[in-house]
Amino acid sequence: MASELIENNREGAEVYHGTEICKTKCAELLEELHLPRGLLPLGNLVEVGRNKETGFVWLRQPKSTTHVFKKIGKTVSYATEVTAFVEDRRMMRMTGVKSKELLMWFSISDMIVADPEGKKIIFKTSSGLGRAFPFSAFEEEGN
Repeated sequence: MASELIENNREGAEVYHGTEICKTKCAELLEELHLPRGLLPLGNLVEVGRNKETGFVWLRQPKSTTHVFKKIGKTVSYATEVTAFVEDRRMMRMTGVKSKELLMWFSISDMIVADPEGKKIIFKTSSGLGRAFPFSAFEEEGN
């Protein structure tokens, strides 16, 4: 499904290859969207693409990764392909991101900075369940 979305949005997209440039472009995207720079801690990206016309972005890595956000004690899994439709302060219709809650994994479909001061970020599942966390919990480690 994710690969099909990527191929459908590839025409007219900016596409980058290579770990260093992909890491830079991912950080620039998060900054442009006013999202925390540590939200997508993917250190081994091989491809990043963005179709500005459709708002579609994708990130590819050779293997899935898991990250623990220490400030909130949450484990998040990132698949080999992560996709989303983006606009200012939000990522929607996401694929490839799951959060562990107790013993179950839940797919994250939306991330939204909804409050005017940008102090909280809300994560929602496709079933409508959601949770808010401090924006600061997703800043790059060491900041």
